[in-house]
Amino acid sequence: MIQPKHHVFLCTGTKLRGDAKGMCHTRGAEALIGKLVEELDDRELSSEVMVSTAGCFAICDKGPVMVVYPEGVWYGELTPEKIERIAEEHFEEGNPVAEYQI
Repeated sequence: MIQPKHHVFLCTGTKLRGDAKGMCHTRGAEALIGKLVEELDDRELSSEVMVSTAGCFAICDKGPVMVVYPEGVWYGELTPEKIERIAEEHFEEGNPVAEYQI
């Protein structure tokens, strides 16, 4: 079994009843998942960072939202540019990006 260094959960805005209507969904969370996977592949970090989707974290005003374990670092109001910086600074260099944390 692969032992990743980080496990990332990115909210997709899917409510418990299955509706993809939350803020993370409407603010492009699905595209951000693709961007994150692309960044990890480009940096050869795919074996170190496991990416999973989450239904809804219920903090919609901060969406799209991502949490990184084992550190328990929460990032909010994500954009493709923020994903790029998080991939570089947090996952590649080991320094969580304080200004994006919620």
